[in-house]
Amino acid sequence: MSEVDDAGDRPGARSGEGSETGSGGGGRLGGWTRFVTARPRLSLLVALLLTALAVVAGSGVADRLGSGGWEDPTAQSTYATKALEREFPASQPNLLLLLDAGAASVDDPSVAAEAKRLTARLATERGVTGVGSYWQSGSPALKARDGHEALIAARITGDEKTASDTLDRLAPSFRGRSGPVEVEVGGPVAVRHEMQKTIREDLTRAEMIALPVTLLLLVMVFGSAVAALLPLGVGIIAILGTNAVLRGLTEVTDVSVFAMNLTTALGLGLAIDYALFIVRRFREELATGAPPRTAVGTTLRTAGRTVLFSALTVAVSLAAMLLFPQYFLRSFAYAGIAVVLLAAAAALILLPAALVLLGDRVNSLDLRRLFRRGEPRPADGGAAWGRMASLVMRRAPLFAVATTAGLIVLGLPFLGVKFGTADDRQLPSGAESHIVQQHIRDGFPGSPGGGLEVLAEGAATPTQYARYRERIAALPEVMRVDGPLVKGDAAYFTVLPKGEAVDEGAQRLVGELRAVDAPFETSVTGTAAVLVDSKHAIADRLPWAAAFIAIVTLFLVFLLTGSVLIPVQAVLLNALSLTAMFGAVVWVFQDGHLSGLLDFTSSGSIETTLPVLMFCVAFGLSMDYGVFLLSRIKEEYDHTGDHREAVRFGLQRTGGLITAAAVILAVVMVAIGTSRVANTKMLGLGIALAVLMDAMVVRSLLVPAVMRLTGRATWWAPGPLRRFHDRFGLSEGEAPEAAQVPATEPGRDKAGARG
Repeated sequence: MSEVDDAGDRPGARSGEGSETGSGGGGRLGGWTRFVTARPRLSLLVALLLTALAVVAGSGVADRLGSGGWEDPTAQSTYATKALEREFPASQPNLLLLLDAGAASVDDPSVAAEAKRLTARLATERGVTGVGSYWQSGSPALKARDGHEALIAARITGDEKTASDTLDRLAPSFRGRSGPVEVEVGGPVAVRHEMQKTIREDLTRAEMIALPVTLLLLVMVFGSAVAALLPLGVGIIAILGTNAVLRGLTEVTDVSVFAMNLTTALGLGLAIDYALFIVRRFREELATGAPPRTAVGTTLRTAGRTVLFSALTVAVSLAAMLLFPQYFLRSFAYAGIAVVLLAAAAALILLPAALVLLGDRVNSLDLRRLFRRGEPRPADGGAAWGRMASLVMRRAPLFAVATTAGLIVLGLPFLGVKFGTADDRQLPSGAESHIVQQHIRDGFPGSPGGGLEVLAEGAATPTQYARYRERIAALPEVMRVDGPLVKGDAAYFTVLPKGEAVDEGAQRLVGELRAVDAPFETSVTGTAAVLVDSKHAIADRLPWAAAFIAIVTLFLVFLLTGSVLIPVQAVLLNALSLTAMFGAVVWVFQDGHLSGLLDFTSSGSIETTLPVLMFCVAFGLSMDYGVFLLSRIKEEYDHTGDHREAVRFGLQRTGGLITAAAVILAVVMVAIGTSRVANTKMLGLGIALAVLMDAMVVRSLLVPAVMRLTGRATWWAPGPLRRFHDRFGLSEGEAPEAAQVPATEPGRDKAGARG
């Protein structure tokens, strides 16, 4: 995976490359170069101070993040949940104590006496309301079928942070042996609390895995330990800065704890991508004999522009999640946009300053010489990538069809996707709250805690309530109806579905309940209702998000290339590169294949928001690599006018770099994928697969094949758009106009010795 230092095969005297005042935007970027390199020591000192402030500002951010955010805040179910919490707190228990009587029955007098004592004690605790139990109500839904287990239910009040603190205070004093019973703590509040704790621990472990492995890979790529440390430093700065941004956002909005994982992954991954691209180009310029400041100027005009475009395309993909109402998705947009922009800023401001100070010392400490014998072998200039590009273009129809068909086949399992909600099965099988919920699922009738609540608002008579209850009980998916519990002009009914809490039958029941005629206003909530409303919110916003990503991406790639066809190709091929990820997600995490190897519990469904999140992140990363490749192809085409040679040369110059960057990013994502939380595992491993497929299959095989098939038409644009690009477009490097001539023989190598 060693870096291809192929500066020797490129003309060192290309007009404009060694100057800070080249044509077009070169003069503007020359000013920028002087700005960022005029006082490099001062720039680095300011960066160090800002990083220190970010460490202070971002401290404790994980403790302020929430573990929910999957529901639509404007949905009927959300309204009903809040109204029930306010008026009937006992209807929304979030704390469950599972009492196991062992060989005895829960109706045994000694067991009942201890259970009643625990119930009364829980009712006196501060921050707890709506306490009830099987021994008070006699409800069969709170007693296990075998008669050896039963439940105490309560509601811990307050927001997520307050509820978590209350649970920390209560759980140790109730958990464990209490007289004749063994008590375990569960319920939604315990699941959320355990999930937050697990994610924080897993993130620390992932960072401990990713950082040394990433550094080792960077040393293999660059050879120089000094050069390898620069991308890692940019990534750390981006992560710390994003933590400070998230800490500030928690003062004004909810932010999901899952966003921390994306911060680490993208912070390291993209910062390394950008720094790789810039440091590599800088070393190329040094190899031509350019002094450090001139090399930095050329690097910023060329690779710097590509980094800027790449950051914009990734940020656009992530910004699409702001269109969704769920704060789970919006949190990833906050974290992603912040880390992308900070990584780009560090790569374009701080890294050039460091390179000016280092100069030729950027190549110091070549650690690879410790593992090789004799003199180092000369680099082949990426010739292997060039040969592969030539082979693909000679057999373009075969590679295009075979690659496309293979990707589509890998994506077929996604046609059977089933959407669900995140629950305790996200946690490891040994987690206490997961064990409690599994006992309830397996041993209790009617899915207690998973029923549907119907809120009735408006004055009504007992007769009207009774008739409404009869209509509900007559629905085919209903097992039992409890209630109503009346308070003033409001009442609520609890409806237990026949099947699982969120299966297809329960989701159909939500619609049926909402359609039942009633002489008062009704609204339905519960796990299945939240899922139905979440799916509706995503389906409603998804076309707008997809259109936003497509339109802005098309525009940005047009600005980069000046072509009408290339942006369309980029969007379609990027989307195609994600098929393997979506197919694998369903085959593994929904259907449960490899669950033993990967150590997770399959719930039989995919959380509704995750495909949206994974698409936005993976599409942005695909565009990241696409921009790297297209910018180099465009630069070569501007210099030679030879389409085929430009494609070959572009892949030759960037193939190794893109592959190295993809492998490093995949390592980071796999480290995130070692999480014990199933959704985080799915996110990390899924995106790692998408990144590798994009770099090694789409960029290496499909892109050159498709561009060979489209030929010179690839670069066509109508007159008005061509003039618009001439005025506002940007590309990597500016070529002299004399070099921009058409190829007289499309198959001929016009690069001379470059070939």
